[in-house]
Amino acid sequence: MALRLIAVHAHPDDESSKGAATYAHYVEQGVEVLVVSCTGGERGDVLNELAARDPKSRRDLAGLRRGEMAKARDILGFEHRWLGYEDSGLPAEGIAVPAGSFADVPIEFSAEALVRLVRDFKPHVMITYNERGGYPHPDHIRCHEISKLAWDVSGDAETFPEAGEPWAIGKLYYESIFNSERMVRVFETLREREPDSPLIAQFEAMMGRFLDRPSDVTARVEVGRFFDRRDEALRAHASQVAPDSSFFFWPNDLQREAWPFEDYRLAASRVATSEFETDLFQGITEEHA
Repeated sequence: MALRLIAVHAHPDDESSKGAATYAHYVEQGVEVLVVSCTGGERGDVLNELAARDPKSRRDLAGLRRGEMAKARDILGFEHRWLGYEDSGLPAEGIAVPAGSFADVPIEFSAEALVRLVRDFKPHVMITYNERGGYPHPDHIRCHEISKLAWDVSGDAETFPEAGEPWAIGKLYYESIFNSERMVRVFETLREREPDSPLIAQFEAMMGRFLDRPSDVTARVEVGRFFDRRDEALRAHASQVAPDSSFFFWPNDLQREAWPFEDYRLAASRVATSEFETDLFQGITEEHA
């Protein structure tokens, strides 16, 4: 039975920071993995001083990021599609997103585009962000909204009838990788292993950002041996990820010892499952092929 997973993200680089090791894990198992980028990341900042020297970062940032996405795709081995919308940026509070950008487009239009991809690819599992978008960026929130709508209606022949034959996805997960339980465990392992490490003080300063995120994890996939490949894919997004990015703060051997997992919350399911899972395809059977 050919298993299929679709992961819906807001911008190029999100797939490499939120679930990359999971995608590599399942690709190695023979699962077909499709990553969808809703926007091209055109309004993101150039966060790498070396990448900023590339004239393309000023002349054609969207083109530069398409090339970076292709590199990350090849490193992790998934299929990739652009949904085709323009990055909304992160406007200051009280400022509207740009007209015609992803978060401004009526949800029924962008949701239909995603439903079309779902019905063509026929995934058994969908991964996206939670109701807060993972963090409150307008594109992340809209990504959640259209993914949840696609989950609800892709199997309904009367909704978006021009978007292909109906296909009901079996399970919907929200990524929960940066959860407090993980952060605390990695911190405790670091203190046990290296009580004099200079990283401890830096880590303590960072912890406050994560401790207010309650752990709502219901699925934990062991993917530690893919952490190096995850980081390689993230570095492929060179215009958005500096070499000294906080994404690379923890040594991977520490992470593999303390928390060799990527975590998810099962948001909805059309198949029988259990209270806690170690495989996102648990409950998917031949009848769902």
